[in-house]
Amino acid sequence: MTLVKLDTSRITDWDSFHSVFAEVFGFPDFYGRNRDAWIDCMSSLDEPSAGMTRMHAPTGSVLVLQLDNVDDFAGRCPEQYQAIIEDAAFVNWRKMEVGEPAVLALSFARSA
Repeated sequence: MTLVKLDTSRITDWDSFHSVFAEVFGFPDFYGRNRDAWIDCMSSLDEPSAGMTRMHAPTGSVLVLQLDNVDDFAGRCPEQYQAIIEDAAFVNWRKMEVGEPAVLALSFARSA
C-alpha cells in the first residue's frame, strides 16, 4: 500500500484543487486541469509506464489518499470534496469494468 497525505487546507477553489493534485501526484505538464483529466491521471496509478503520475500503487494493491483537515475542507469547499469522493469511485469502477482491481482508497483525517 502507498499512502499519500494531502493537506486540503491548500485547496480553496477549482484552480487550487488542480494545482495541489498536480503537485502532489506529479501529473504531467499537459494535465487538463478538469475532472476528466483528474480521473484519467488517477486511473493510471498502477501503470508507472503511462507517465500520468509520479505516485504509484503497487501491483495488486491500492494507493490510499489521506485527506487531512477533511472536516474544514468539506464545509469550505463542498464541490471539490464531493468531486474527490465521486471521482475516486469512478476511477475504481473504470478499473473493475475491465477486470482489474480497484486502485484508489480514500482516508479522512480530521483536524487536530
